[in-house]
Amino acid sequence: MTNGKHIVIDARIRRSSTGRYTDRLLEHLQKLPSPHRFTVLIEPDDAWRPRTDNITVIPCRFRQFSFNPLNDVAFGHLLRKLKPDLVHFTMTQQPLSYWGKTITTTHDLTMLRFVRAGKTPAPIFWLKRLGYRLMFYLVHKRTDLVIVPTKFVAQDLARYYAFTASKTEVTYESSEPPISEPADRPKNITKPFIMHVGSPFPHKNIYRLIAAFDMLAADHPKLQLVLAGKEEFYFKELKQWAKKQPSYSRIQFTGFVSDSELKWLYKNAEAYVLPSLSEGFGLPGMEAMSHGCPLVSSSATCLPEVYGDAALYFDPLNVHDMATAISSMLGDKKIQKKYVAAGHQQLKKYSWQAMAKQTHELYDKALVR
Repeated sequence: MTNGKHIVIDARIRRSSTGRYTDRLLEHLQKLPSPHRFTVLIEPDDAWRPRTDNITVIPCRFRQFSFNPLNDVAFGHLLRKLKPDLVHFTMTQQPLSYWGKTITTTHDLTMLRFVRAGKTPAPIFWLKRLGYRLMFYLVHKRTDLVIVPTKFVAQDLARYYAFTASKTEVTYESSEPPISEPADRPKNITKPFIMHVGSPFPHKNIYRLIAAFDMLAADHPKLQLVLAGKEEFYFKELKQWAKKQPSYSRIQFTGFVSDSELKWLYKNAEAYVLPSLSEGFGLPGMEAMSHGCPLVSSSATCLPEVYGDAALYFDPLNVHDMATAISSMLGDKKIQKKYVAAGHQQLKKYSWQAMAKQTHELYDKALVR
C-alpha cells in the first residue's frame, strides 16, 4: 500500500446513460478503507455528495464530449491547480493539455466502428469523428494504466494499439439488484411478448431484430415485440422504417417506462433479446437476468464472456439464426427455467464492491509506476 496520495476522479459522466459504472465506483469506494484523499469532479447541477471525509466534490463546468481547444486547455489548467498525484478519467475523452499521471477507463471501441451522427451535419460529424480517433490514440498512448470491463475489450484494444497490452487491466462490472417497487403493466402490452430496452443506436442492431420478428409472425400470431426507451432521434427513425414492415401492428414502442413498468416487462416477457453488434460488458442482459427474464443474446464481442451459459446465443448478422434462437425460447417453460436458473448463478460472479476494490488496488499500482 502506498502512503496517502491525492487522487482526482473525473465523474462528470455519472448521470449519463453510460454513467452507471462511475456512479457505482464512487458509491463503493466510500466503503473501502483508504489512505488516499479524493477529489471528485461532477457536473455543476449534479447533487451527488460523499459520505466520507476523505472525498471532496468540485463542480466542473467543462462539458463532456467537447472538442473545443479552449475547453481542453482550461480543463487541463484546472487539473494542474488541483495538484493530483493521479487522475482517473472514467471515460476516454479527457484534456490532452494535461500531462500528469492518469488511469483511463475504456468501456468499448464502439465509437471507432459505428457511425452515430444523429442530427449533426455530415461535415461537422466527420470532423468530430476524426478528432475523436486522434484523441483516442493519444489518450491510450499517454495514460499509465487502462481499465476495461472485459477481457474481450482488452484484446480488442490491443488489436488496435499493441502498446496497450502491457498496461491494461480488467475490472468486471455488475448488475443492479432487482427493482424493488411493485410491478405495473404498461398499457397496450399483452402476453406473449419479447422485449428490448434502450436507444436503437446503429450498433444495437434493432432493425435486424424487427426482421427476425417478421419471420416469427406466422408461427406465433399473438406474439408482440416490445421496444422500450425514451423516444428520441434514433427511435423516431426506427419507427418510420418499422411502419413499412409486415409486423408493425404488433410492435409496441412504449417510449419511456417507469421502474415499476420495466419490472413488469421483465417478469412477464418470454425472453429479453439482445441483438447488439458491439458491447463492452452488456449490462442490459444482466439486468434482465436479475429479474428472472430468459436471455436470448447476440454472440458478438464480449457477450459470451460475460453471460457464459446463461444465454441462448445467435449470430447477430444472421436474421434467420436470430429468429430460430428466439423461437426456441417461446412457450417452452422448461428451457426458460433452465436459462433463468443459469442467469441467477452467473450473476453471482460479479460485484460492484469487487470492482471498486480492484480499482483502488490499481490506483496504488499506478502511483508507484
